[in-house]
Amino acid sequence: MAKMTCIEDLRRVARRKVPRAFFGYAEAGSYSEQTLRANVADLEGVLLRQRVLVDISRRSTSSTMLGERVALPIALGPIGIGGLQRGNGEILACRAAQAAGVPYTLRTLAICSIEDVAAAVEQPFWFQLYVMKDRGFARSLIERAIAARCSALVLTVDLQVLGQRHADIKNGLSVPPAIKIANLINMATKPAWAYSVLTGKRRTFGNLAGHVRGKARVKALTEWIAHQFDETLSWKDVEWIRSIWPGKLLIKGILDVEDARLAAKSGAAAIVVSNHGGRQLDGTASSISTLPRIADAVGSDIEVLFDGGIRSGQDVMRALALGARGCILGRAYVYGLGAGGQAGVERAIEIIRKELDVTMGLTGVNGIAEIGRHNLVER
Repeated sequence: MAKMTCIEDLRRVARRKVPRAFFGYAEAGSYSEQTLRANVADLEGVLLRQRVLVDISRRSTSSTMLGERVALPIALGPIGIGGLQRGNGEILACRAAQAAGVPYTLRTLAICSIEDVAAAVEQPFWFQLYVMKDRGFARSLIERAIAARCSALVLTVDLQVLGQRHADIKNGLSVPPAIKIANLINMATKPAWAYSVLTGKRRTFGNLAGHVRGKARVKALTEWIAHQFDETLSWKDVEWIRSIWPGKLLIKGILDVEDARLAAKSGAAAIVVSNHGGRQLDGTASSISTLPRIADAVGSDIEVLFDGGIRSGQDVMRALALGARGCILGRAYVYGLGAGGQAGVERAIEIIRKELDVTMGLTGVNGIAEIGRHNLVER
C-alpha cells in the first residue's frame, strides 16, 4: 500500500483484484454517465489560489462534523455491496475510518448487518436508511440502529425510482440477477478475492436476513428490494422518522435550493448535497456546481456536507471553500477496499489527508475554519 500514491493507483489495483461485475457496480453511473463525469470534471475546474510567505507552521486538518471532533473533515459514505468488494468489507472500512478518526456510514443494503459491524468495532458509526414500502421494516431498521448506538441516521431521499446502470445489466447485476459464465470465469481468476468473500460473515444483504421469509437467496432478495423503493416518499416521512429516531438526522440527496430550505425546516441536523454519485438522475447538475447556492441559502441554518466526485485532498479543499462543512467519500475509499481491504481504506484516507494538508499549506491556510472562497481563483 505504501506505493499507492493517489486514489487512481488504488483504483487500478482494485480493478485488477475485484471481479468485473462488482468493480463495475461500484464504478458505474446511470445511463450515459454524463452526471458522473461532470461531478469529477467540475471539481477539477475549481481553481485554487496559491499564496506565499504565510506562516503555515500551525497547520491542522482537524475539524468538527455534526458537533463531533474529526481528524479531517470527511466521512466514509454508504456504499453498496462493500462485503463483495472484499470479504467483511463493511467491517474493514469501519475499522479503518475509526482508526483514522473519521465517521463511517453503513448502508441499509450492506452485506454485513448493523449488528455485525457493531460487534466488530469499538465506537458508534452512522447508519444510512432507505425508507421502503414496508414501513414496519423501516421502523425495525431505525430501532436496530438505536440499539447499536449509531451516532447519526443518514436518510437517502433520491432513490424513489432506480436509475438504470448499463454496466450492471451487462454484468448480470440486474433484477433478477443473471448468472453469466463469463463472470464465473472472471471470479475464478481472483483467488484472493474469492477466499476473502467465502470466509466472510455473509454473502447476501445482512440487514434483510430473517425479514424476507423464504427469500434467503440473493436473487429473491434482489427482486424484493426492487419492488420496495417507495414513490410516495415525502416530507411527512421525515417527520415520521424524527418521531422514532432520537439522534442526529442527515438528509442525503439534496441538489436544489428549495429542497435545501425545506430540509432546514425539517429539524434535520445536516444535509448532504449529492446527486447519488451520478447513479440516479443522469443529465442533472454536478454536486459542486449546486453547492455554493445551497450553502449561501441555508448554511447558517443547517450543516451542509458535500458528496460527489471527491478523488483527492484538493477536491476536499474545493468543496470546503465553496461552503461545505465536510465531505463524504464514496468511490475513493471503495477503490482502497478492493485494492487492499482495511489497509487499502486506511491508505485512501491517508492519501486524502496528506493532499489536503499540502493544499492548505500552499494556499496559506492553517485551519479548516479559515477555508473560504477567498482560497479560490476568481473566474
